[in-house]
Amino acid sequence: MKFFIDRCAGRRLAAWLRDQGHDVAEAQERGPDPGDRELLATAAAEGRMLVTMDKDFGEFVFVERAAHAGIIRLPDVSAAHRIELVQSLLATHTADQLAGAVVTVAAGRVRISRPLT
Repeated sequence: MKFFIDRCAGRRLAAWLRDQGHDVAEAQERGPDPGDRELLATAAAEGRMLVTMDKDFGEFVFVERAAHAGIIRLPDVSAAHRIELVQSLLATHTADQLAGAVVTVAAGRVRISRPLT
């Protein structure tokens, strides 16, 4: 899978995903923070699932109908726990199930939502 890792999601998660054979780009490698809308647009243009801890991406997708290739929103937990959460998510869901979805992992639950077209 192709991922775009937001600064807040961390370098450890990006490194782990690379170790698993995924194609990973990191926001922090792209220079100064251009803002969340631009991060989402970049991820969409590159066909990458955005991994973040920020909540505002849901508004961009569901209210503003912003284009995206998928979003995984993780809770504010340690880097090691974020890796465990993503590992579990990828073990239980296929790339097709996650593509184009807004995935929220919180309180031991995974919620997969899709914007109306």
